[in-house]
Amino acid sequence: MSSSNADPVYVHSKNEAYLILIVWALSFAWTVPYCYFTGYQTTSENWELTLTMGIPSWIFWGVAFPWCVSGLLSILICLFFIKDDDLGQADDELPLDE
Repeated sequence: MSSSNADPVYVHSKNEAYLILIVWALSFAWTVPYCYFTGYQTTSENWELTLTMGIPSWIFWGVAFPWCVSGLLSILICLFFIKDDDLGQADDELPLDE
């Protein structure tokens, strides 16, 4: 099925899904490496736990920060990108003018 013959509702929903997956992938690509490299310290190393807003910094920047950014992006996507599509009228419904 070529893109010119595809249902516009399908194309629009596919684009929305791609955008949501991109946001998820970026959050994942930030969270996992950041938490791995900054959160897992061995006991033989001399390191001091730093706090940001009362929680360990690696949790704040590795989990809370991307969570807030993803939430904000999700709200913006819902407000400005995702739109209601006209699905037409079902065969068993009466027209509105009758």
